[in-house]
Parts: sequence; C-alpha cells; structure tokens
Amino acid sequence: MSSCIGKFATYFFKEPFSELKSKQHEGENKIWRPVFLFVLALSLFGLLFLAKDAGISGDEFFHVHHSQDVFNYYKTFGEDKTAATPTESNNLPYYSQSPDTFIHLLINTFGIEDYMPWRHALCNILAWIGILYAGLLARRIGGWRAAVLTCVLLFLSPRFLGHSFNNLKDIPFASACIMSIYYIVKFLDGLPKIKISTAVMLALSIAFATSIRVGGLLMVAYFGLFAIVYYIYKRKSLKPVFFKTLIWSLGICIAGYILAVLVWPYALEGPVSNVYDAFTNMSKFQIAIRQVFEGKMQWSDNLPWYYSPKYMLMTIPLVVLLGFLLSMVLAFNNRKKWFYYLVLFFTALFPIFWIVIDRSNVYGGWRHLLFTYPSIVILAALGWNSLIELVRNRYAKWAVALAMCLLCVHPVAHCIRNHPYEYVYFNQFVGNVDNAYGKYELDYYYHSLREASEWVRDNAKKDSLTSGEKIKVGCWHIHPLNYYFKDDTAHFETAFVRWAERGASDWDYLIVCTTGIGPDMIATGAYPPANTVYQVKVDDVPVCIVLKRKQKYDLQGSEAMKKGDLEQAVTYLNKAVEAEPDNETAVISLSEIYLKQAMRDTLRSELLPKVTGILDNFLKCNPLNENANIMKANCLLMSGQADEALKLCEQTINTNYKYENSYNLAAQIKLASKDVAGAESYLIRLLNTGRLSDNLVKSLLTVFRYQGLDEAGAYSKLYSLLEDYYRSIGEDELADQYDEAQTQLMQNRFRQ
Repeated sequence: MSSCIGKFATYFFKEPFSELKSKQHEGENKIWRPVFLFVLALSLFGLLFLAKDAGISGDEFFHVHHSQDVFNYYKTFGEDKTAATPTESNNLPYYSQSPDTFIHLLINTFGIEDYMPWRHALCNILAWIGILYAGLLARRIGGWRAAVLTCVLLFLSPRFLGHSFNNLKDIPFASACIMSIYYIVKFLDGLPKIKISTAVMLALSIAFATSIRVGGLLMVAYFGLFAIVYYIYKRKSLKPVFFKTLIWSLGICIAGYILAVLVWPYALEGPVSNVYDAFTNMSKFQIAIRQVFEGKMQWSDNLPWYYSPKYMLMTIPLVVLLGFLLSMVLAFNNRKKWFYYLVLFFTALFPIFWIVIDRSNVYGGWRHLLFTYPSIVILAALGWNSLIELVRNRYAKWAVALAMCLLCVHPVAHCIRNHPYEYVYFNQFVGNVDNAYGKYELDYYYHSLREASEWVRDNAKKDSLTSGEKIKVGCWHIHPLNYYFKDDTAHFETAFVRWAERGASDWDYLIVCTTGIGPDMIATGAYPPANTVYQVKVDDVPVCIVLKRKQKYDLQGSEAMKKGDLEQAVTYLNKAVEAEPDNETAVISLSEIYLKQAMRDTLRSELLPKVTGILDNFLKCNPLNENANIMKANCLLMSGQADEALKLCEQTINTNYKYENSYNLAAQIKLASKDVAGAESYLIRLLNTGRLSDNLVKSLLTVFRYQGLDEAGAYSKLYSLLEDYYRSIGEDELADQYDEAQTQLMQNRFRQ
C-alpha cells in the first residue's frame, strides 16, 4: 500500500513539480497531472455544494416508489412481485434503476426522513464518476492536458451540470456508459495480454449500465463491434490469442449480464425472456406528451426528425460544438489514433442517428441522449488540444487558450446568474433563454417548484377566501409539492390542480410551472395571469409562477353545475367571466350551459351571439385553445354557418391533431351535408391518431350504415379498418384477432 501511495505521489506531484522547477520538459508538460487531480477535486466539491439548492426532478417520486417495490421484492424473497409486474400504467419494472435501489436501501436502513438530499448526493457522485472516466479516456488518447480540458468542459456544460443535481436515471447511465467505453478501450489496448483487473472492471461497468436501464446492453454490442474492428486491424499479433480473447470476452459479457439481472426483479423472473421483453417493449409504454417546440405545442410521438439534433445544437455550449468540429477537421493529424477516434465518434453519433431513423418518442430536450455527451466532450477537448499542438508559435497557443476561455464565458455566466437552474440553458444560436421563451420548453423537469414552494411557505397569508383552517396550495405536480410542505402541515394542505381546470378546483395559492403552457398565451401576454404574486425566473422569463386566488365564483359555478342548479351556476359563472375574461373554466362552462339551452329551445337563439362574444374575448388571450374553438364551432354550426364551423375544426386539428372533439364535430358536419365519404375520412383520421374509443366505433358504424351496409357489412368494414390500424403500429396479435373476427363474420354470413 505504501509503495502504491509513493508511486502515486511521485507520478502526480514529485515529477511534475521537479520538472516545473527545472523549467525543462520533453513532450507534454507534466504539470497537467496534478492539475487533473485538482480539477477532479474541484468538480466533486462543486457538484456537492451546488446541488444543495436543487429541487426535485419531475420523475423522482415515481422512482422512489418503485425503489420501495424493489426493496419489498427482495425483502419477501420474491413473493411481492409488484416490482416485477409491468402494467399499462407502469413501465418501471422494465428498469432496474440500481442507483435508486441502492440509495433507498441506505435510507431505509438508517431511517432517514429528509431523504432527497441523499439521493441528490449520490447523483452528484455518479456524475463525478462520469467526469473522472471521461477524463481518463481523454488522457489515454490525447494526454493529461486533454484530460483536464475534458473535465472542465463537461463540468461547465450547463445541461450536464444541472441534471447532475438530481437526475438519478440519465446521469448514472451516462457515467456507466463512458466507464464501459473506457474499459473496452483499455481491455483491447492491453491485448494480447489480458489484465484481470481490467476484465473485472469492464464486466462491472457493463453490469452497472444494464442495471440502470436495459439499453445498457448496448455496451455489449459496442464491445463486440470494437473488438472485431480491433482484431481485423491487429490480426497478425492477435491471431494466436483469438480463442483465448473470445472466451474472456464472452465471460466478461455473461458476468456483466448476470450481475445486472441479480439486482433487477423483472429480469430475475425471466433472465432471458423478460430482458428481451424489456428491450423490445420499452417504447410501447412511452407516454406521448405535448411540449413546446419551435413555438408550437407538439406531441412527443410526432415530432420532426431533427428534434434531438436541433435541441443539442441549441443547448450545448459553443466551446464544445466548435471543439467537436475541430476534432473532425484535425483527425487526420492523429491518424495513428484512428481506432480511438472511431470509438468516440461512433459512441457519440450512432445513438443520435438511431433516434432520428427510428423516430423515437422523445421529450424533455435531449436528456435521453445524455449518455452520448461524454464522448462528444472528449472529442471537443481533443479538438482543442490538437489545435494547441498544431500551432507552433507560443503566442498562437495562448490565443487558442484565450479563445476557449472566452467561449466558456457564456455558459459560466448563465450558471452564475441562474443557479440552481443551470440546465435551462440555450447557447448563442438561440440567443439566450429569453429568446427561447415561448418557443421551447424551459424548466421541463420542474426544478423551480422548490423555490416557488418556499416562497409560499414564507409569504402566504389567509384571507376572506380561505375556506378552511389551513391555506390550500394547489399544483399539478403533487408529489414534489407534498414533500416541500411535509414539515408545515399545520398551516398548509396541498391539492392536485391542473392548469386548465384551476377554476373548478379549490385552492388559495396555485404553483404553476411554465412547462406545457401554450405559446399563444405567452405571445398575447395572458401568461403570467394578472393574479400572479411571485415568479421564479431564469434570466428575465418566468419558469414557474405563484397565483393567489382573487375570487371563487368559478368554483362556486362549477359546483352549482354538478348539483344541476344551472340558474345559480350561470349567476356565478357570469361574475367569474366579468372578473377574469380569460378564465377557462368559467368561459367553457358558461358557454356549454348557454349552448345546451339554445339547443333545447330554438326561441333562445339570442344566446348564440352572447356565447360567441364570451368565446371571442377569451380567444383574444388564448387563440389556440381547443375547447374554446370547438365550442365556437358548435355555436357557428347552430347559427347556420357550417362552412365556418368546419374551418374551425380543421384549425383545431392543426393545433392538436389528437383532439377528438374536432374530428367528431367535423364528421357530424359532413354527415349533415350528405358527404358520407367526408365524414368517414375524418373518423379514420381520428382512428389513426390512436384515439380509439367506444364513441368512435359507434360513429364509424353509423357512417357505414349511411353508406348502405347492413350490420354484418358494417362490422366487417370496421374490423378491416382496425386490423389495418393495429398492423400499422406493430400490434400484430391484435390485428390477427380482428382479421379472424372478420373471417368468422363472413363465414357466418355465407352460412345464413
């Protein structure tokens, strides 16, 4: 042990400072060795220190709950199979999430109540491990200066840094992947000799990656691919040890696989079949969500192919992007190291190309691709390092270093101004966060809920509208909210409140993340609303707001509607609309009551202009609101303006192609005008959005009967449509069932 410490001290301190003292050195300056250690130490301290202020990420509580399920699985020796049973609403059994399980075990063992800081500390340490191994891989290729540059660039990347505070899924996976890549390179570099410690660490790295998510098996594929390329390159020297290397390689992969399975309940229940099932079925359980991209609300399963690449280009610091380009341009100067560059470029770019080609369902920027980022940063560091080596003039070298430093100013300044919201970063291509506001999602992981909650705890006061002993705080993200208020339940109670339904819910203060707010509301100035009492800002734009209730007429009107007291409901809702013309609950509810009254009593047609006026005032603030536009389309239809109503339906479909009411109303309009084919077209378009429902089935059957088909013919056509639909989305088993049902139906018909 003492000899190892002595060698370490000599290599990292004695030799560098002796060289510095002598002012003579050959090759790379040894002073970069202790600088590397210093940067590593500073990175670890920085991560642990900065993360103290971080909030809870949007997914954390789902993983906390699953960790308890995993804990129960092992505690009961597999009898409690909740952690190993995927359901339609829960795909977490497909994840092993070993870091979550580890920290949950620690928290349970020591009875830690305030457990989030411990989860975040583990995330910091695992992020630091990623920085460490990225630096070590860069050192292996470009020397200690390249290693230092890698660590600095990775730490100063706001998106990576911000996720390092609390993302215990994507950050550990990124670290496990770069760790695996490092040991793959080290293992192949050592051939024909095989170092047992390297083989063990490679197996552990593969196990670590796979134990976080099944995509870690990609490291096995990387190992196989790079091993084949390396063997072809050095086949003369490696041919004698081919079978020995093959056996060791298979052993490493099998060992890594077994270790991953041991900490993964779903895999333990079926070590081969369930892992394959997880690998092939994960995408089927991804939830499609609407998010702001390019100034429009778009569904995550129907984004432009360039979503991920564009997000990366907008949010990676220019110093990294330029360094990456330099590494591509200057790669010819490092031809002897072509294999290392192949590994880095492939691991950096292949997953991005795959997501583009596969049209994967992605959201939340490019956090799903964070595992590619260490390779990107290593290449960027190598690019800058190669440029420094290429220029001979001393002052030119200093100019390159100065250029790097100047390019780092933008991300560093952002981090200083906006801590702890480092990850809400956009580079100069967009022109800072202010220019991204209303065009792209900002705090999509809801870090700002903590600051907003703390403000409410410190400043909220009861008033005449407070209905109980406690102040009621509402939020869509109820689990983090409960955690933030867990120590002050004597004064506060929490409630689940959706933004669009806020008027029909009881709350005194409402915390709203800007994520998911329509760009049209931001453009018209309707957001933040007039009753905003606090804003959490990044630069000069709100990422989270706190609303204080100014009236409860909307709530009282909604409650009266539920009781069937429409007269009282109209009274309250009119007061709410008068106080807040952009109150969605009041506007939609009041319009619905008036339209139903006009439908029942044609003598009350004077209500239609009144409804139109209410809706038009609301649409000035929320011009793309689907509910209001379809309500207006109904109003136009009842006023005899079918063509205008149909145009509004099409406009709403363009705004939100999954909004069912727009298709249904358009089909009704077409059917009323005897355009049966047009009605069928709208309903089939609705079917192809995946919005299959009993109402849609009934509507299709009605249209088929209008086409002259009898009951058997109508059902036969329906089954044919459903078969085609399910085949188009890869659900062959369901498609076969409808094919069989169609065949059976026709056979029964012929028998008759």
